[in-house]
Parts: sequence; structure tokens; C-alpha cells
Amino acid sequence: MLEVKHLKKVYGANEALSDISFTCENGRIYGLLGVNGAGKTTTMNIITGYIGATEGTVTINGFDIEREPVKAKAFIGYLPENPPVYPEMKVWEYVRFAAELKGVPKAERDEEVQRVMKKTGIEDVANKLIRNLSKGYKERVGLANAIIGSPEIIILDEPTAGLDPVQIIEIRNLIRELGKEHTVILSSHILSEVSEICDEIIVIVNGKVAKVDTTENMLKGSDKVSIVTATVKGSREQFMKVYEKLEGADKCDIISENADGTVTVEITSAENVDVREQLSFKCAEARMAILKMDIKEENLEEVFIELNRDAGNAETDAESDAADEDAADEDAADAGQDEETATDQDAADQDDETADNHDIDDQHDESDDASEDASDNGKEDK
Repeated sequence: MLEVKHLKKVYGANEALSDISFTCENGRIYGLLGVNGAGKTTTMNIITGYIGATEGTVTINGFDIEREPVKAKAFIGYLPENPPVYPEMKVWEYVRFAAELKGVPKAERDEEVQRVMKKTGIEDVANKLIRNLSKGYKERVGLANAIIGSPEIIILDEPTAGLDPVQIIEIRNLIRELGKEHTVILSSHILSEVSEICDEIIVIVNGKVAKVDTTENMLKGSDKVSIVTATVKGSREQFMKVYEKLEGADKCDIISENADGTVTVEITSAENVDVREQLSFKCAEARMAILKMDIKEENLEEVFIELNRDAGNAETDAESDAADEDAADEDAADAGQDEETATDQDAADQDDETADNHDIDDQHDESDDASEDASDNGKEDK
């Protein structure tokens, strides 16, 4: 079992991961889904011990990847986006070299090399130099390196990037086969790939886990609605009588009344209510033929876009709240400054008033002195 708890990774001022937590059970295929730069590769590099986390822990079968790296890594096979193959080696030489590095016992090495080469479909290029292989075969050789020694957990970072359609299908089939014997964690931004291969999906948005759920539940979208569009032989009035008998339907819109005596309708209901079977029976009872019927179901693209949109809105709201707080702080500071200015002004006015009083007193003193001098002069004249 793989347990990831509260991973955080900071590069200088950039926070690549802020709080990543999830658990992977044995024998399932998990998809790490996110746009480029969301944090998928950083998460994988921490899980495999290539880099350390700023905060948080990764434990594999109870062994911490940082405290007991040798024991933890023994359970992991890793295929980076660019397979670390040696172009000057032959395929079989490289796979045997990988077996030696993984500690496969010498007595079992040849058998393990043959097993892995057969499983990854590279037997027919065993004696070729790796540099002469196509990208698809190089990917297979890298995958052979990842699964040599039969690790419990296989981690694949963008395994179909740059492959042609035929190669993509081949690698997908190979991953499905691996999922029968191993726990597979697959990183990708290709939505169709994740939805076709994976049992569960972990969506990462802006360095955070936005959602973890089974592929089936993810596609359902629990808060969504189901929309059935049908073209039925009959009039508006006739169809509305049929619609009134449907259970679980929330709304019916008449899209068009057609010249051929048909009506096109759109029936909206809760996501977990599929009215198509009911509609078929009720129309048959009313002897109204259904000429065409479709249902609009949410796909992974819509789920993914909505999760990213919600994350963007939340981030915008947080920035807006922060801006409001900054504005409030500025207003408070301005108010404090105004109050301080007003206080200083009052003090200055008081000082001016005191100074004016002193000037008046000085003038009175000068006047008294002048009167005394005049009185003294008068006495002298007498």
C-alpha cells in the first residue's frame, strides 16, 4: 500500500505542491490527472525518492521513503517521462544491467530478463542498439527496466507522450496487463487515456488534490443532470400526456414541431435517473414511435474543466478577499493617519494659540513698560 500524506514542495518562492494526500491500494490502476505544471511529476519524484518533500510523508508498505529509502524503493518500479536508457547498449544488455542493479539473484537473472522482455514485447529487438530503436520501443525498454524484479508498485510518468496512435494503443494494452499483477500509478494530462485505463482518478489542480474517486463515479458527476433528446411521432399535446406519466423527470422542453408530424423534445432529470426505458414503454403504450433518442452524459473532459474552473474561482475569491483585507488595512491606516494628522493639527493650533497669547502678554508688558517710562520722564520734567 502507498500512503501519501500532506506533501508540500517549495522551490524558492514557488510552491509546487501545497497539500497532496491520497492512498493507493494494491492491485489497482490509478491515474494522476492534471494540466501541465499542476504538480504530477513533482509528486511522482517525491514518491519515488528522487527528490525530498518540504513537508509531508510517503510510506510504502509501512516504510518511509526518506527514513528507510532502500526498503521503500524495493517495492517501486519507475518509468520517467524520458526513459533513462543507455543508447550505446544492446536491449538485452540494458535489461540485464537493470536486473543487476535491482538485485535480482544471479541464478535467476537470465530467466527474469527473458520474462520481462517477453512481457514488454522487445524480444524481437533484443540484439539491437537502443539508439537505433523507435521511440515506442525505447518506451518499452524503459518499461522493462521499471518492472524488472516484479516490484509491487509501478509508477509511469506520461508513458505515451510522443507516441503514434498504434504505439499508444500497444502501451495502453501493456499497462492494462501490468495492472492485473501490480499496482500502477499513471500520470497523464490525456483525459481519454486516463478514463480508458484507470480504476481510480486523482485530480491535481494547482498543487492540490481537487478530487479522488473511481473512474465510474468521476464520470457520473453526482451533482449533474441527465438530458434525453428524442424525436417522437405525434403532436406536442400527445407527447405531453406521455411525459406526465414519467417518474423522475424534472422538465420537458419542446425543441421543435416538425413538418413530418414528429416532435423533438428534451427531457431533463436528476443525474441518477435514466428515463429512456420508461419513455420507450410509455410511447409504445400510446402507439407513438420513437424515431431517434440520445442521452447527454458528462464526460471526463467536462469534469476536469469544471474542477480546474472551480479551483480558479476559489483562487480568485481568495485573492479578492486578500485584496479586500489589504484595502481595509489601508483604510484603517489612512484613518489612523488622518486622526494623527488631525491631532497634530490640533496641537499645532493650540501651540499657535499659546504663542498668540504670549505675544499679547508681551505686548501688554511692552505697553506697561512704555507707560512707566513716560511717567518717569514726566516726573523728571517737573
